[in-house]
Amino acid sequence: MYQHLSENAKDILKLAEKLAQHESQEYVGTEHILTSIVDHGIGLGSQILQNCSITSAAVHREIHNFIRHSMEETWVFGRLPGTPHYKQVIALAIEEAEKCRDKKVGSEYLLLGLLREKDCVAEKALRSLGLTLDEARKQVARLHGRPEPQ
Repeated sequence: MYQHLSENAKDILKLAEKLAQHESQEYVGTEHILTSIVDHGIGLGSQILQNCSITSAAVHREIHNFIRHSMEETWVFGRLPGTPHYKQVIALAIEEAEKCRDKKVGSEYLLLGLLREKDCVAEKALRSLGLTLDEARKQVARLHGRPEPQ
């Protein structure tokens, strides 16, 4: 699965893993991918967030709010590395790249995967910040110089 990823996307996933370790988390989740895209600052995924006026501070704030709320509702906490949402986001990102006939999955496709994975922390944060899947797809098409999807 990871052979499809661009070097930029691999760097983002490595950064996500380091971030989870730094936070003493027992898992790598979608929130770590989103935070890594916005903090990495390189690649089309980051550019799309910037184009939509979504800042690193806003992403961090929304993620913190959703995680705090989730922990208040959950008695059992502690997941294995690579949550099911995390793994699904990567599969969805590969699917998005294949739809666009791209051979490599860049950060823009990770961002689309995050938006497609309903009810994960990153998707909720992005939705709360006003970014929709349709808008992100339009941005990806524009940045790749392709016609926008209808």
